[in-house]
Amino acid sequence: MRMRMGGLAGAAALAGAAVLAPGQGAVSSATETTWTVRPGGAIMATAGKTTLKDTTTDLIETCRSSRMSGTLKGGSGLPGTGIGSITAAAYDCTIPVGTIKLTPRGLPWHLNVVSYDAATGVSRGTITHLELALTSPACSAMVNGTSGPAADGMVAVSYANKTGKLNIHPAGGNLHWVHVSGCAGLVGNGHPATISAAYALSPQQTISSP
Repeated sequence: MRMRMGGLAGAAALAGAAVLAPGQGAVSSATETTWTVRPGGAIMATAGKTTLKDTTTDLIETCRSSRMSGTLKGGSGLPGTGIGSITAAAYDCTIPVGTIKLTPRGLPWHLNVVSYDAATGVSRGTITHLELALTSPACSAMVNGTSGPAADGMVAVSYANKTGKLNIHPAGGNLHWVHVSGCAGLVGNGHPATISAAYALSPQQTISSP
């Protein structure tokens, strides 16, 4: 049974190293090739609906919008690991009885690219070092890779040159709900968590390899 809570709301941010499926085009590893980013520099990423889910209870929590900001390295001959840095993130999440607050932890988060499909202009990779703290009138929890003190969450992402969209995918990450207090059983300690959102980058970037 799917449960929905009109705003114990979700997040954005980011899941495991995703690799292009067979037949999708040229695939290159971040450790084997270099990357080109134009123009690079300071970026703002804005998304509409952003969802955070407990895949065990099937609870979906939704934020109306979210945003991230940071920088991308610019130029050519760049390594894929750490090609971008997310230094701030914010989420607009409310419910009838109050506000859900999602607080980013572990900043800066690291944007990494690991594969590129030259036919579609789509790069795939991860955002790492991610952690979120969730608080509401009757619930508090963390979303992280593990329950340890380090921010070690990871989400899978893709970036399309044609649309300028950075997508956080619900599959391919290592996120879990940890340090849960209250929450009426809607989320549980150790349950897998997923995040999904589509961010428009400003200014729009072109990311390619080689």
